[in-house]
Order: sequence, then structure tokens, then C-alpha cells
Amino acid sequence: MNTPRSGRPALSRPDGTPVRVLVVDDDPDLAEVLSGALRYEGWDVRTAGDGATAVAEAGDHMPDAVVLDVMLPDTDGFAVLRSLHGVQPDVCVLFLTARDAVEDRIAGITAGGDDYVTKPFSLEEVVARLRGLLRRAGMARQLEEGPRLVVGDLVMDDEAREVTRAGELIELSPTEFELLRFLMRNPRRVLSKAQILDRVWSYDFGGQAHVVELYISYLRKKVDAGREPMIHTVRGAGYVLKPVVR
Repeated sequence: MNTPRSGRPALSRPDGTPVRVLVVDDDPDLAEVLSGALRYEGWDVRTAGDGATAVAEAGDHMPDAVVLDVMLPDTDGFAVLRSLHGVQPDVCVLFLTARDAVEDRIAGITAGGDDYVTKPFSLEEVVARLRGLLRRAGMARQLEEGPRLVVGDLVMDDEAREVTRAGELIELSPTEFELLRFLMRNPRRVLSKAQILDRVWSYDFGGQAHVVELYISYLRKKVDAGREPMIHTVRGAGYVLKPVVR
């Protein structure tokens, strides 16, 4: 069974194999960051830095979804999309566009793209958009669906909105609950203050990093009080939730 490290319910292809995604961007650093986030979901990911390579990889890999930059060194994303649809008509395509390129977004949807995100973007947003596209297209099924998240002796019941540690109920405010859920969906993964602001408070939140520090301190007083700590600070990087090793 394909179990992602992200803590989210796993998506797989209808035959149970990992979802296949092709990331197309000529910026190798960006492509690597995107690929890492998608592999964290348990997906089978390949990359391409230009249109010709993208079409070749698609023919070999037969991806379920493609993350496709509009601007490529040898062609544009719209031409690549037409070629991809010639290989695999039902493939889901998520365009990456410049923030102010409204005409690109319109052209992308008109050309048959399924969705778009603007640069700079949140990795969480890209993953969420892809998951939504795959489910709506019927190309993926969800495994291990359930309302509970478990990290060590910390348990969150999403439907009941309850959190316990070692069986003891922990009362949380709505914001504390959302912050802890984000941490629990990403165990052992260092999350930056910017990532937390994006995910917990919203993408256009105008606050500062001290808000994250404040709510992390609230959580520590409730989750870690009188116990082995699970919430750790990684200096210069962010915060990480780890189960206690005994």
C-alpha cells in the first residue's frame, strides 16, 4: 500500500500504483523543490527542463498529471500541452504562470489546461490543486481515508475536533487546532514560519513571523506540558513535530 510521509490520506491510481506526475520547468532548483514535495505525497515524479524532453518523458512515463511552466526555453507551455494531449488526452495539466500574466492564465485554460497557480506559490497549494484535479478527473482513488491523525501518543480526531496525548484530552482553540493539524500532517518535516503562515492563516495573510512563534508557544504549553517534548525548534529553519523515541 502506498503510504505518503506527508500524513495526508494517500492518493493512488485506480490500480493501486502511485500517482504519476511530470514536472516541467527550466529552473532546476524549482523543479527539484516541486518534485520533492510531490514525492513526499508518495507519488512517482519525473522532471523535464524543456518542451521536447517533456513530451518524450510523457510518452515514456504516461503521467496522470503534469505541472507545466508556461515559459520554456525551446517553446511555450501551450504547445507542449497540445503535444501532451496527443499522447494522453485525459492528462491533468496544472500551469505555472507569472503573477501578472493574466493573458497566460486565460490562454492556458482556453488551450485545455485544468488549473493554474501563479509564481511565487505555496507548495501546499500546488499539492492541494493537483489532488483536487486528480480526484475530479477520476484518475486517482483515496486510500487510508479517515478522520484520525496519529504521531506517537498524540492523536487528532478531525471529525470530533478532539486531540489527546497519551489518552488525555487537550483543549485547543480553532487556530491552535489548525496549526497542530498542519504539524501532524508533516511529522519529522521542518516547516518554516512562511509555510505555516501560508497554510494556517491563509495565503494573503499580512501578519509577521511572531504570530507563528506565539501560537507555537501556546501549543507547547498544552501538548508538551509535563511531558517529553514533541514540538521542536530548528534554529534558522522553523519547527518540527517528532514522536518521542523510547
